Amino acid sequence: MAWIRSTPGTHIWLLIIGITSLVIASASEGLGQFLLHRTSSNIHELNEHPLPSLLISGFWIERPESFLLYVVMFELLHANVERWMGTWRWLLTVGAAHVAATLASQELVLLAIEGHQLPRSMTHVVDIGVSYGLAAAAGVLTYRLRPPWRYGYLAGVLVFFGVPLLTGATFTDIGHALALVLGFAAWPLTPAARDEPDPREPSPEAPQIE
Repeated sequence: MAWIRSTPGTHIWLLIIGITSLVIASASEGLGQFLLHRTSSNIHELNEHPLPSLLISGFWIERPESFLLYVVMFELLHANVERWMGTWRWLLTVGAAHVAATLASQELVLLAIEGHQLPRSMTHVVDIGVSYGLAAAAGVLTYRLRPPWRYGYLAGVLVFFGVPLLTGATFTDIGHALALVLGFAAWPLTPAARDEPDPREPSPEAPQIE
């Protein structure tokens, strides 16, 4: 319980995703597709409902059967980063990454449509999920780890997000890469940048005065 109390944002987010996943899983195929499109942050929804679509799209996943995988990823990435940075700095980081990556990736889709490289139906593509926030948290977590673990982790993260980017990147792959970079750029918000002690490490005892 102490872990959950120290990371309220992560677990409230997970709870909402669990509820929306149950909604999708129990809905008919037609209703499920309607909800996924209606809650997407695609070009159509961004034009019609810009602020709600940016917010709501972060609380849905396309395949409810993947929920347990997201639970693991949230605990490994978001929970560790939130506890280390504090809820508000963590929320600022992942929220900004979600918004920036969504807008940038959809702008690329729009340019590709206007250049006749993608069909106009892509204005209604399903673009929901929490992966941009996870990518940003993965970037920030680099600063939480100590050498030499930091370097191995960093190499793994760069390979994970870099290979899709270099082998026929989709708009989602580009969004992930941007979110990762924004996570790296959040260094000034971390305790390490402010020389604050790690809250998980015991503070040194005060000297005794006799």
